[in-house]
Amino acid sequence: MSKALPKRSEDYSGWYNELVKKADLAENSAVRGCMVIKPYGYAIWEKMQQTLDKMFKETGHVNAYFPLFVPKSLFEAEEQNAEGFAKECALVTHYRLKADPDRKGKLIVDPDAKLEEELVVRPTSEAIIWSTYKNWIQSYRDLPLLINQWANVVRWEMRTRLFLRTAEFLWQEGHTAHSTAQEAIQETEKMLGVYAEFAENFLALPVIKGIKTANERFAGALDTYCIEALMQDGKALQAGTSHFLGQNFAKAFDVKFTNKEGALDYVWGTSWGVSTRLMGALIMAHSDDNGLVLPPKLAPHQVVIIPIVFGDDNSALFEKCDEIKKTLEKAGISVKLDARDTHKPGWKFAEYELKGVPVRLALGNRDLASNQIELARRDTLTKEMVPLEGLAERLLALMDEIQTNIYKKADDFKTKQTLKVDDYETFKKTLDENPGFILAHWDGTPETEEKIKNETKATIRCIPLDAPEENGFCMVTGKPSNKRVVFARAY
Repeated sequence: MSKALPKRSEDYSGWYNELVKKADLAENSAVRGCMVIKPYGYAIWEKMQQTLDKMFKETGHVNAYFPLFVPKSLFEAEEQNAEGFAKECALVTHYRLKADPDRKGKLIVDPDAKLEEELVVRPTSEAIIWSTYKNWIQSYRDLPLLINQWANVVRWEMRTRLFLRTAEFLWQEGHTAHSTAQEAIQETEKMLGVYAEFAENFLALPVIKGIKTANERFAGALDTYCIEALMQDGKALQAGTSHFLGQNFAKAFDVKFTNKEGALDYVWGTSWGVSTRLMGALIMAHSDDNGLVLPPKLAPHQVVIIPIVFGDDNSALFEKCDEIKKTLEKAGISVKLDARDTHKPGWKFAEYELKGVPVRLALGNRDLASNQIELARRDTLTKEMVPLEGLAERLLALMDEIQTNIYKKADDFKTKQTLKVDDYETFKKTLDENPGFILAHWDGTPETEEKIKNETKATIRCIPLDAPEENGFCMVTGKPSNKRVVFARAY
């Protein structure tokens, strides 16, 4: 199997793009900027989706679905949101095509089929959802309203990359309504915690929880909370956001409720989401020059069994492999048995290494006779012979060990590449020579933030929620600062 990838250290972007394609995760589609998520890639996304969906429901949320199209007047109702997404919006103006009389087989827009009102293809769903909530909410008894939606959205990006930034992508978006500001803020912070727990316990991805600056917050929000992760090239990736909307959307769509005292008030809102961008994070945080490295909790197959056939009679070998598969599955381990006779074992070894299957088991007739099996770990690229007896128990423990090891490796890298910097020249030098998370003082002004962004392409990723008070001086202006913020170049 041809699996040679560009080296990460020499061509990180090329390595990423080739890995996505060669590991059968996704490919570019006939629509510029859009992607086809292939079955193996979608199987990983499904595991993410199933896990998150369970976590959402455990915190009291229910799923619903809202239209892909948003009347333009509704989209314009919340001005900040509309202006923030305007450049990325696709607009539907007609509802019918017709045959071109001058060119056989070609279609043209039917001028008689112009829509009475143009429709925005949703880049986010606040407008259509809050216009619906107006009909659902009348009293405090209708609150809180805790809704999540699994959907696709369209943001017309000019520069795209598979999973990380595409014109259409899959995501979930939570939209909740509350009777008090405090309850909405608690919801915003709770869902940030859910995202952080998912990232660390399932993606094996250490993150920084923080709050965005005014320049970086979601259009239409009062505050945006986020989790930020560090990729192996030292760039940051925003892995999830949770927004406190205040009463902005309630006022835009006149969503009021009668409180316990009988007075009318606007409801308080939140929204929060993660997307298939998490697939990009998973790939870039853990994988190596040999291919994917998948945490067992998200791997479509945690174990692959490969029979090493020899001679004409391998019936006993195949029976044993099938027995092992059933035993492991009964123990709760997801298993693939690859008994294809169209590919040699070495080709299969390379394929599953490229695809990041956490454990590979190889069994030949000699191994069967000696009651042992070869076990290879993807995370460490090590292998050993182990007894067949007690294999399920060994592998259950090993899955936890591999999950922990992958997280530790990423966390060690994040710790090593999180640096404190006090002056601007060192800041710029560090960005170029040793990129990562840079903790530095900032004077709190959008002007200084914009200057740093324009001159270095680094942004304030967040103000960490757990950042200690630390008196210092802004590295650019010298003005007083009482807390370090997190800078990085980012995806």
